[in-house]
Parts: sequence; structure tokens; C-alpha cells
Amino acid sequence: MKTLLSLTAALLIGLSGNLHATEYKIDTAGAHAFIQFKIKHLGYSWLHGRFDDFEGRFSYDPKKPEDSDVTVVIDTASVNSNHAERDKHLRGKDFLNVEKYPQARFESTAFIPKGNGKAELKGELTLHGVTREISIDVTEIGGGKDPWGGYRQGFTGTTEFALKDFGIDFDLGPASRTVQMILDIEGIAQTMM
Repeated sequence: MKTLLSLTAALLIGLSGNLHATEYKIDTAGAHAFIQFKIKHLGYSWLHGRFDDFEGRFSYDPKKPEDSDVTVVIDTASVNSNHAERDKHLRGKDFLNVEKYPQARFESTAFIPKGNGKAELKGELTLHGVTREISIDVTEIGGGKDPWGGYRQGFTGTTEFALKDFGIDFDLGPASRTVQMILDIEGIAQTMM
């Protein structure tokens, strides 16, 4: 009995660090979250696009932001660059190959606060069948009650990576080898604040 009580106490102490973290569902239903990208077109202009379908969640405690974690899953076929023929090409084997790789996934591994609402989010991105660690520069936008009795928290983030690192090596010229991602995320608290 004493051993059982000791194990229970140890478990509760171990969990206490996450008791105050709030779980959030990323608000894609209300279109308050965006995963966008831009890449240079031949070095002459910027091509902008987004992924229309994705879902995810994150946990966050402003008193212990280092305990935050994030998971996002993207439907790669939802790529949208506002041009049907180009989107067909992006979905094909030269780029995303959505038939073989229908999802991209991000799983965080660390959240490193930098002060003044800034942080570095590290995690593993799986894209085009390749998993690599990436780093996202994050800024907290804010959090608070919404008009419907809920609570929301929002962040923006940016990162960039070489397409070749994820096995995408279609040659658009030296200026078009790196893609920039812009992530604007608003989450709805799933537990009462």
C-alpha cells in the first residue's frame, strides 16, 4: 500500500508541470488560421500560395511557455497558388507528389522562449516522405476571451528551408531553391480558463 501511494504521489508531482497548460484546437473551421508560403519565381518575382486544409492543436501556459507543444497535419492536395494549372503541377511528381504523400506533418520537439513574446519553436517536419528538423521563429500575438464565451490564443511564425532537403529537386533556378513559410495560428481553448 505504501508503495502504491508513493507511486501515485510521484506521478502527480510529475504531471503537475502540465496541469496549467491549456489545450487549444487550431481554428481552421472559422478560418482564423493560415499556412502560407512564398518562393521566388526565377528570381524575378514572388509566388505566393497557401494550404487550404489542415488541422492541429497546441498546448500553452504563459507562465511556463517552455512546456508548449504543437502538432499540425496538412492535406498537401489543398495547395492553392490561385492558378489551377500551376496547382496541378505543384500536386504532381515534380513537387508535392500528393498521391504518394497526401499529408505533411509537424511535431514540435522544443519551445524556447526568447523574451518579449518571441520564441523559437523546433520540431520535425515530414514533407514529401522526408522528415527533418526545422526551426520556426514565433511571436505571440495575444490571447483572451472571445465574444462567444471561449478563450483564444494566437501566434505568428516564419521559417524557411531548401526544397531539396525534402527530396523536391525540380530545377526552377538558383533563386527558387528555398521556400519561406508564414504560419498564422489562432487556437480555441478546449478546457475552461
